[in-house]
Amino acid sequence: MKRFALVAALLALSLTACGEKPKAPAVETPVVEAPAPAPAPAATAVTAAGSAVEAAGSAVEAAGTAATAAATAADAAHDAAKDAMKK
Repeated sequence: MKRFALVAALLALSLTACGEKPKAPAVETPVVEAPAPAPAPAATAVTAAGSAVEAAGSAVEAAGTAATAAATAADAAHDAAKDAMKK
């Protein structure tokens, strides 16, 4: 009798779990306004190119500074190695 009650309870539980579930209410989509017109492409391209040139110039300067610092560090390491070998 216990086994029959257990099987019946599991059957009832499985039927309840597999039953039809209520659907979520439909969500209304908001109305989207048209975007503002884009600026003139030629002016935007010229401005972007100018900014790119400035950024490239800054990168060249930074690379030069980094190369100088690396050379100085290499010289210092070389001198330190020479001093260590003398001792």
